[in-house]
Amino acid sequence: MKVGSVKEIKNNEYRVGMTPDNVRSYTQAGHQVLIEDGAGIGSGFTTAEYEAAGAKILPSAKEVWQGADMIIKVKEPLKEEYQYFREDLILYTYLHLAADRPLTDAMLASGIHGVAYETLMETNGSLPLLAPMSQIAGRLSIQEGAKYLEKPFGGSGVLLSGVPGTPQAKVLILGAGVVGTNACKVAVGMGADVTMMDLNLERLAYLDDIFGARIRTLYSTPGNLEQAIADADLVVGAVLIPGKAAPKLIKREYLKLMRPNSLIVDVAVDQGGCCETTKVTYHDNPTYVVDNAVHYCVGSMPGAVPRTSTIALTNATQKYGLQIAAKGLEKACQDNPVIYSGVNTYAGKCTCENVCLGFNLPFTDPTQVVK
Repeated sequence: MKVGSVKEIKNNEYRVGMTPDNVRSYTQAGHQVLIEDGAGIGSGFTTAEYEAAGAKILPSAKEVWQGADMIIKVKEPLKEEYQYFREDLILYTYLHLAADRPLTDAMLASGIHGVAYETLMETNGSLPLLAPMSQIAGRLSIQEGAKYLEKPFGGSGVLLSGVPGTPQAKVLILGAGVVGTNACKVAVGMGADVTMMDLNLERLAYLDDIFGARIRTLYSTPGNLEQAIADADLVVGAVLIPGKAAPKLIKREYLKLMRPNSLIVDVAVDQGGCCETTKVTYHDNPTYVVDNAVHYCVGSMPGAVPRTSTIALTNATQKYGLQIAAKGLEKACQDNPVIYSGVNTYAGKCTCENVCLGFNLPFTDPTQVVK
């Protein structure tokens, strides 16, 4: 199979879908790899490294899109890339269709086969292609939160750890999954006063066992949520329903209860955000203020550390990508049914149930058509 990777064109997105090591793995498996010239520069990978690994370097994204049987990306295609969609092409990337109706419509109209990293679910319920970026986003949420709490960046002027004789900053983390757990690790490590909130009591019990008295846990109810947000210096939105728009847990009216210039970091922004006032921002202009709250709602937060993010992501995606390249999407799904869960669109049909529910589209079971 001809496998291609292009330079990401989203604002301040420096990750790339394949590293030179990935190229070597694909070429050794008998595949031809097409790489757009300069695709990996933002992550620190030179064109010479790709060539040495066996890639064919093409001067434009158009040539890669048109020449490949499967495109491996990081981020969802932008409007300028819709023109390259075709019915015999496999697109293997983060899609986040539940937050993007125009992209969903374009993919369905073209018949392209869309395999989404974020919905591929293993038999144990884990999301192996989302986990690496969730780990990074969770850790970055506290790193960035600490910075944007500083007064020169518009924050309230609170130091997460405090110092002897002063209170620690209060950090509220909504969601105790991969993002939330990694945010908790860093927040605890920086000495903050941390509260974890979730609906899953088993998960809260697990975190209580791990962190003990260093954190407090709260079951998520409207009353608990309102009070905890009012008390927080930093709120991290870390909720996820795979393939579905994030629930709006942080209501507009809660913002007026917060102390002036408190901070919300909405990691769920790629799925529409968990705050009613969330709108996508970018690394070059990451914050805005609504009522008392500074909002940090950068889509693709891991793009700020592209070298680490690219290596972590491609370590996870290569396993399934090689299966698809070797067998074709249909046979790969049949041999490893886990891959069915990643198929969001196929031959003009929407095959992700949560996307269909969100947009009131007819759902087609991928096991019935991807064969």
